[in-house]
Order: sequence, then C-alpha cells, then structure tokens
Amino acid sequence: MNNAFGVVIVAAGKGTRMGTAESKQYLPLQGKPILIHTLETFERMTEASEIVLVVGAHDVERCRTAAASGGLTKVRVVAGGAERQHSVLAGLKALSPGIEWVLVHDGVRPFVKPEHVLACWQEAMRSGAAVLAVPVKDTIKVVDDSGIIRDTPERRTLWAIQTPQAFRRPLLTEAHEAALRDGVLGTDDAMLVERLGAKVRVVEADYTNIKITTPDDLAWADWYVTRGAGQE
Repeated sequence: MNNAFGVVIVAAGKGTRMGTAESKQYLPLQGKPILIHTLETFERMTEASEIVLVVGAHDVERCRTAAASGGLTKVRVVAGGAERQHSVLAGLKALSPGIEWVLVHDGVRPFVKPEHVLACWQEAMRSGAAVLAVPVKDTIKVVDDSGIIRDTPERRTLWAIQTPQAFRRPLLTEAHEAALRDGVLGTDDAMLVERLGAKVRVVEADYTNIKITTPDDLAWADWYVTRGAGQE
C-alpha cells in the first residue's frame, strides 16, 4: 500500500519526570488526555489507514473505551512490553499484513503537524527510512563522569530527533528482531535500523513538536493549545 501508511503510537511508559501518580499520556490537556490529542491528529489524516496504540496491559481496556467514545475508528489497542522497543515490535506485529509503510510516534507528542508527517513518510518512500528532527540551538558539550568537559561537537552537525519516524515495514521489523536477538536496547527506532547498515534521512520539522515529559512541558502545551496554535 504505497498510498497509505500504518501508525504505531507508543504510550506504554509511566514516566517519572512529570511527578504525578497518573501516567503522563493520560494527563488532561484542555479537557482531554494528551494521548487523545495525539491520536486525533492521525485519525484525521486520510493517508493513515490504521493506528495501533500500544499501552500498558492494565490500560488496554480504558484506552479502547476512550477511543470508541472519541470516535477514533482507526485505532486498535494492544498491550506493550517492558521496554519501548518491545512495544514498537508488538505494534508492528499488530498492523494488517498489507501495510508496507509504518510511522512510529510518541503518544505524548500531540503537536506534530500533518505536513511534517507527510514529508517524513514521503522521504521514507524515497530512501527507505526517515525521521523528523530539528537543528540543535544550543552549544552541546561532552562531559565525563567527573563533570569535566571533554569535547564540543560542531553544532551544525547536531540534530534533535523527534517522531514520527518512518520506515519500510520489513526493514523496521528486521531491525527490531535483530535487536531483540542481540540483546540491544536502542534510544530510538532509527538507531536500530542504523545497526543494519541502512541509511536514515532527516526531515526538518519544527520546535513545537515537543515530547511532553515534565510539568514545564505541560504548562507550555496548555498555553499553546489555549492560543489556538495547537489546532493548526
């Protein structure tokens, strides 16, 4: 299916930096859980043929109920694993057999713009793998365990990687299965694909596609939605 893609949205983590009893993806943002905002973005995209939402086993039923009550007809909910990449693999296996292209997205990135999603997917179709990213604004230092600066990488070569990340499905499945076999835990899906020797292209997005992980992030997100920008 070259005219459509499947989406795996991972939201199985608990998160500790938010400092709340409730997992961050279920915290309210302007009256709706953050996760619902994220799901609605992809639900509205005609190119997204199906969405697999991967959550903790104890949250499957609550998410199925929320998806149904919110009219999210493309969403199918499955249980994830102990680590994020185990959850991604569970999501990949739950996609319909005919899905050739897959986008993996964080459940707590509700502000990704559809045009950037499409640009990432289209680049993946050209090159096999692509990720959204933004150039790093700050100077980055490599610091050792004693707090001493050891290196200052050239800033123009540094990008902050976001999601979605888009791949030909067999490539991503092979990457995850190889990581599982080798006992490797990657920081993102692109890293696992890179292990296979495949090239991953960067597609520039914008700085509003944040991952909501701290109270400051949530306060900014609330402001962003209030001013209407989150609905662009």
